[in-house]
Amino acid sequence: MDAHRRPSGRDRGRRPRSLVDVALATVATGAGAWVVQAAPAVTTFGAARNRLLPGFAGRGEAGHVALTFDDGPDPASTPAFLAVLDELDVRATFFVLGSRLARAPELGRTMVDAGHELAVHGWDHRPMILRGPVSTRRQLRDTRNLITEVTGTTPYWTRPPNGIASTSFLMAARRLGLRPVLWTGWGKDWEADATPRTVLDTLAPQLRPGATLLLHDSDCTSAPGAWRSALGALPEVYARCADAGLRLGPLRDHGVR
Repeated sequence: MDAHRRPSGRDRGRRPRSLVDVALATVATGAGAWVVQAAPAVTTFGAARNRLLPGFAGRGEAGHVALTFDDGPDPASTPAFLAVLDELDVRATFFVLGSRLARAPELGRTMVDAGHELAVHGWDHRPMILRGPVSTRRQLRDTRNLITEVTGTTPYWTRPPNGIASTSFLMAARRLGLRPVLWTGWGKDWEADATPRTVLDTLAPQLRPGATLLLHDSDCTSAPGAWRSALGALPEVYARCADAGLRLGPLRDHGVR
């Protein structure tokens, strides 16, 4: 599939309306402002999210597994991921921080030129739940605009830092034409004692048809050097997906409903 093709209009219309509807319903009850802002944060709990909100969790086509990375781009680590992915002939979706892309725009262009997909993580990594509507919208808008300026491709996906959504985040994403998506499985590759083996052991029960995997190509919010655990796990993640007859690739090819 063309690396620069965005999902069709029909696909773009499929948004996790239930999350926004829940938030708006909470507003209608007259609950306090903090409760309204924090209500979507319950989706942080993976088991409930995966079961009740499969689209928001990133559940896709049964023959595909989406590979996603957060917190880059980082000149100290991201190129190593690009090299391994190139060897495996795998493309991925990278949720980038605008502040980091602004410091390494050439790397962002290289990622897209290599066929990878850039998505919006925010300008910095401060939790969205601590921001108001204006700040939240600015975080998403400025990162979206920078990705478009740097790569010539307008991003479609967004993911809040730490996977903690807020009402302001969901509403800003909708207004900016961004589709929120989290993940169905992660490797806990941010921990100081993480190794390729621990990442694989954590991911193993979650390597299922239609899964969306979360790893990190930067340690800017992780233990120093923790990214090496994810990098070392990639070949085996690919091998296990291939053995199960699953294609590993970016969200644009994942068929998220």
